[in-house]
Amino acid sequence: MIPAALLMRADLPDQLFSPADRARLDRLLALAPGTWTSWADASPAALRRTELLVTGWGCPRVGAAELAGLPRLRAVVHTGGSVKDLLDPAVWARGIRVTSSARANAVPVADYTVAMVLLAGKNVLAAAARYRHTLDRRALLTGYPETGNADRTVGLLGASRVGRLVAARLSGLGFRLLCHDPYLDADDARRLGVRPVSLNRLFAEASIVSLHAPLTPDTAGMVGAAELALMPDGGTLINTARAGLLDQDALLVHLRSGRLSAVLDVTDPEPLPLDHPLRELPNVLITPHVAGAQGTELRRLGDQAVQEVERFVDGRPPADPVPAEQLPFLA
Repeated sequence: MIPAALLMRADLPDQLFSPADRARLDRLLALAPGTWTSWADASPAALRRTELLVTGWGCPRVGAAELAGLPRLRAVVHTGGSVKDLLDPAVWARGIRVTSSARANAVPVADYTVAMVLLAGKNVLAAAARYRHTLDRRALLTGYPETGNADRTVGLLGASRVGRLVAARLSGLGFRLLCHDPYLDADDARRLGVRPVSLNRLFAEASIVSLHAPLTPDTAGMVGAAELALMPDGGTLINTARAGLLDQDALLVHLRSGRLSAVLDVTDPEPLPLDHPLRELPNVLITPHVAGAQGTELRRLGDQAVQEVERFVDGRPPADPVPAEQLPFLA
């Protein structure tokens, strides 16, 4: 059996792995006792023996120094999404196999996004805020003539894994879908059911814009005052990606005026201080980074990781590898 270890938050294994999946792991691997939450939890001898790491949220970074103490390491199976901040480039330079459960984690993010798109199209935030203070339901309903999801234009900023799932879910619901992604070609766009457009056109034509781009030096702050000013009155911005994509102060100006609404699952800082002005606005829904896998959804991540372990043990290629060339484009 392959010597291995769980390297993650102490409470995570029980949430990730069903009893059946944990039994599968125990059949495949000679797991070190317990869960390593820091490198101090592992003896030098245990590190020298380890050939596979199953990593997860809260695990310490695998840097060059740590890698030097893992001479037999051949694979890292990550139960979360991005490994960008977890692994040093030296991991790939040494030829170590890296996989992630990003595919499984993308599913709940896409589902959350679609739910928020549908709610935004029905103007639920504004309607619910007004309904707290009136019994006149008829006046409330007639106050929003543009309400409804029929023939609505939605803009997707990024044809990422999540962005593609969102497009697939929305394409059958009667939406007109626009997408801005410099790496999206015409054939791919046609398969996704989206129309490729410039960044400015995306914001000018879509009444709902959802962010799905990775945070890189090229994308940091790409949604700023100029782009937000292009959005139609009554528009909604949804961000389940990274807070750094967005100029939060520029968004606040439009939110305070009531011209735009927002759904923010990620913020800067995270969490926002209790006295932050975004928390006081009725046209903003702030959720605590819950779009990704939560609760029972974590089992999907664990199951995908166990499948990757099985493929490694069987000598098969990985189903969801993370090659080094993907690093600049990871979230």
